[in-house]
Amino acid sequence: MLRLSLESGWLAPAGPGLTAFEEELTAVMRLPHALATASGTAALHMGFRLLGVGLGDEVWAPSLTFVATVAPAVQMGATPRFLDADPASWTLDPHLLREELAAAARRGRLPRCVVPADLYGQPTDMAAIRAACENWGVPVLSDSACALGAMQHGMPAGHGANLVALSFNGNKIITAGGGGALLSEDASLIARARSLATQAKEPGAHYQHETTGFNYAMSSLLAAVGRAQLPSLAERVAARRAIFARYVTALGQIPGLSFMPEPGWASSSRWLTVMQVDPRDFGVDREALRRALAEQGIESRPVWKPLHLQPAFREAPAIGGAVAAGLFERGLCLPSGSGMGAAEQLRVIGIIRAMHRR
Repeated sequence: MLRLSLESGWLAPAGPGLTAFEEELTAVMRLPHALATASGTAALHMGFRLLGVGLGDEVWAPSLTFVATVAPAVQMGATPRFLDADPASWTLDPHLLREELAAAARRGRLPRCVVPADLYGQPTDMAAIRAACENWGVPVLSDSACALGAMQHGMPAGHGANLVALSFNGNKIITAGGGGALLSEDASLIARARSLATQAKEPGAHYQHETTGFNYAMSSLLAAVGRAQLPSLAERVAARRAIFARYVTALGQIPGLSFMPEPGWASSSRWLTVMQVDPRDFGVDREALRRALAEQGIESRPVWKPLHLQPAFREAPAIGGAVAAGLFERGLCLPSGSGMGAAEQLRVIGIIRAMHRR
């Protein structure tokens, strides 16, 4: 694909390869309209712009997510409100969301939009999220950056939201080395996004602008890399799920270790295998285990530090947070790349087992 793109001369954010990538994404996501973007954050930024987010608005999001979920909205002048995680999925708690939307309606201050975030390949319960939001006319922008290939209620992650943002960053299951996408069932939203992504140029021979836009369209080179990988999505998800299963088989019976759950309505892509460490039963805490792996040249990371605990959002309102905080305190992301071999995984497992014996 890359060679064809180079030989065709289409390198800029235009051309048949880019169009083909967008069409292939619509088939995978079962959504009719897609725009490939320069990054997942660019897709989120345009999503907020399309939904009218501006100065003084509230944007609601889960506390347990990466900062990019809300950063563009904050930079646009909005105030984030963080909601706690559901223990059954670790994603945005739909029951808490429903209660808080009702309370916000009584106060006369509903959010401009809700931004649920799929977590480590685990999809949000979009059916419950959308039902809660539709009751009050609040649109949903799904941050599905890390969940391509995951399913919820028999549909792809994010399906059911007004807008869905994806990422093809270098660490994702399908990567273009960068880039993202914005998808929707609403053709007018994606048409508007396409205009904004190309500097909001109006039709005509000269450059006419009724508003300002962004240089957010994906290049044909990145699209070619993405197209080359997209056909292997199912195989890559299967590989990640197999890695998760091997970890669970080898470590799941050790006291103090448990793994990210998977609700009955979900099929996670297992983008990352995430484990909880209870030091009372395991013998050492999450951080001691992380350092032990690091000493052997193995990278692992804590679960996202909840946004309501981040200094950047010290003034932002938060509802609950104990579940997210507990997952951060105990959670460890293990090596989980699709190309990870059994011998490499056994080495990780051996170090973890040794720390338990210690």
